Amino acid sequence: MRHGKKVNHLGRKSAHRKAMLSNMACSLIEHKRISTTLAKAKALRKYIEPLVTKAKDDSTHSRRMAFRKLQSKEAVKELFGSVSQKVGDRPGGYTRILRTGFRLGDNAEMCIIELVDFNEAMLKSAASSSGKKATRRKRTRRGGRKESDAANNQATADSSVEEATVVEETLTEATNVVEETTTDLADAAENVVEETTTEITDAVDDIVDEATDNADNNTDEDA
Repeated sequence: MRHGKKVNHLGRKSAHRKAMLSNMACSLIEHKRISTTLAKAKALRKYIEPLVTKAKDDSTHSRRMAFRKLQSKEAVKELFGSVSQKVGDRPGGYTRILRTGFRLGDNAEMCIIELVDFNEAMLKSAASSSGKKATRRKRTRRGGRKESDAANNQATADSSVEEATVVEETLTEATNVVEETTTDLADAAENVVEETTTEITDAVDDIVDEATDNADNNTDEDA
């Protein structure tokens, strides 16, 4: 039984486990983020964070202790160079684990482990969110309710004014349309009456002329 034994051996012997964690630490220092299983990432975090703390003290002893763990001159140089400058003001928590799902073959839980201060996207989003929080006004129960009621009343008044304006504009447009339609109908009716009167007068004149001509013809024939 494993009662009280909190070290995850990762299914490896001691030498194999140390070599694997050393290689993973070098890769993390050089590339700033790596993808691995969740169990390995948790073991790597305990392995590399003391090394980052040692990198804050740039001394010969610290470099030798880091080289003892990493066995890579390039990784030690990067650790005591850009990494130590980035994390100089941070008291701890140099790494971040982001879970990415499960591996297709054996369904192992996968994740990404990265150095916190080298993720520029998250740093920008954190800065923007902190700026928004700084400009946000504190609300209280008493003041918040009054301010919300006043805001609601103001919004209701504004909407009522807008509705009244819209109704007034609609009525004005309708009145103008009715007036224009009435004028057009009156003009059309007047034109029709004039045309009809002219046609009737012309027809009556024609009939009278024809009757007169017929009467004259009959008088000549009788004579």
